[in-house]
Amino acid sequence: MSNRAIISTPDAPEAIGPYSQAVKVGNTVWISGQIPLVPGSMELVTGDISAQATQVFNNLAAIAEAAGGSLNHAVKINISLTDLGDFAAVNEVMTDFFSQPYPARACVQVAALPRAVKIEVEAILAV
Repeated sequence: MSNRAIISTPDAPEAIGPYSQAVKVGNTVWISGQIPLVPGSMELVTGDISAQATQVFNNLAAIAEAAGGSLNHAVKINISLTDLGDFAAVNEVMTDFFSQPYPARACVQVAALPRAVKIEVEAILAV
């Protein structure tokens, strides 16, 4: 695929498995699921779900910027939570990172996430 580009930035955590931070084909960017890892140190953010969600969206924003866009280019967000009781808090954090009209979104509860975090978010952008 000649128009496929791998997106990578030191401003977001390195992949912790065999995947890319993001892949861009044409004007579509698929950002891999992000957990609350701090770029550089690769340490997990400690604190409540709001602190974890803020780091996740910061990571997504850094990758979106490296792809030539921003989170306002998001057309679909997928959120995985280990506790749907965190739904409202994540919604509140999300409004700090996105402007209306908001992207389409799914939010599901899962049994577990990598490194025992409470949240993982992936995004699809049209830039």
